[in-house]
Amino acid sequence: MVIRTLLFSSLYPSAVRPSHGIFVETRLRELLKTGAVETRVIAPVPWFPLAGERFGEYGQFAATPREDTRHGIAVQYPRYLLLPKVGMNMAPASIARAAWPAVQRLLAQGFDFDLIDAHYYYPDAVAAAIIARRLGKPFVVTARGTDLNLIPDYPKARRRILETADQAAASIGVCKALMDKLAQLGADPAKLHVLRNGVDLQRFRSEPMADARTRLGLPAGGTMLLAVGHLIERKGQRIAIEALPQLPQALLCLVGRGPDEAALKALAKRLGVHDRVRLVGAVDNAELRWWYSAADASLLCSSREGWANVLLESMACGTPVLATDIWGTPEVVAAPEAGVLMEERTAVALVSAWHRLCSNGIRRVETRRYAEQYSWGSTSHGQLALFRQLKGPSERAVQ
Repeated sequence: MVIRTLLFSSLYPSAVRPSHGIFVETRLRELLKTGAVETRVIAPVPWFPLAGERFGEYGQFAATPREDTRHGIAVQYPRYLLLPKVGMNMAPASIARAAWPAVQRLLAQGFDFDLIDAHYYYPDAVAAAIIARRLGKPFVVTARGTDLNLIPDYPKARRRILETADQAAASIGVCKALMDKLAQLGADPAKLHVLRNGVDLQRFRSEPMADARTRLGLPAGGTMLLAVGHLIERKGQRIAIEALPQLPQALLCLVGRGPDEAALKALAKRLGVHDRVRLVGAVDNAELRWWYSAADASLLCSSREGWANVLLESMACGTPVLATDIWGTPEVVAAPEAGVLMEERTAVALVSAWHRLCSNGIRRVETRRYAEQYSWGSTSHGQLALFRQLKGPSERAVQ
């Protein structure tokens, strides 16, 4: 029989923010290919009164449609109140309160789901736990990274995370490091599962480097390094720019937007490398393969990561990676053909990693072959098996 699930997470794309949480949407789309699951999505969005580019991300919140259909999947985007300073503590209850009418609409329409598939432990999964408890339904939580490698540093949030882990039927980590951390915090190891993200091997495929560079208007010769990600300190684009004086032949392309854009431009100018740094801006996910294919290596100088999808995307295009040795990244970069892990999070270490990669030899065919072991099939089947274990009659709570 078909399993009905409600995917619940603020990390989900919309028409206004098409790349936001795309890894959650991708995993869901792959699961739906099995034909064994039917799903609706509730993706809460912070309330803001005014739309418009001048309001930045908050303007995007306001412009998000209240409901939409993406790739055949019905999505509701209820608004929740998020106040400055006290927002972190009140967010779970605020999200649950805002989402409850959307949940009731689904039930009234006849979509009586079997379980809640929540993504991101705090505040999303804590809110999902409130709803699940009210309905008397099981729920599963997928941890993504920052929700367990940073947020538990706050005592109140840590307590709520552990309460949610205890209530959840199961927790899923996109890497083993996240589930190890949850166990260290005090969660029941018997409830912890690892289901790594996969990569779309059709979307992310190798294109001839010369063709890719011509298409993108990049120099045909020389070294091109690429960093894909939100322009924030945690992603470490600053380190890549600081390495350029020691890599005099290299061009660095930064794909993404974010609050650090002006600071990164200023840093490149101060170091005298502004002519070798290109801030590309946002790129549609379907077009990223051209950027990966144009590069000699992809860089990820993050301070925190769960399971960074950009690493597998790059490898699937035949481009090896240079990445910091943190959290789940060693689980992704686990062979020489995948790339090189930096010994520390510094420009000097990045330059050293580049030289080691060159010494090992860049073998794009082998890099692609390495990525092929990470298709979505095993993840989808593991998720489906877990959902089947949980599906069953559950007594409805008094509403």
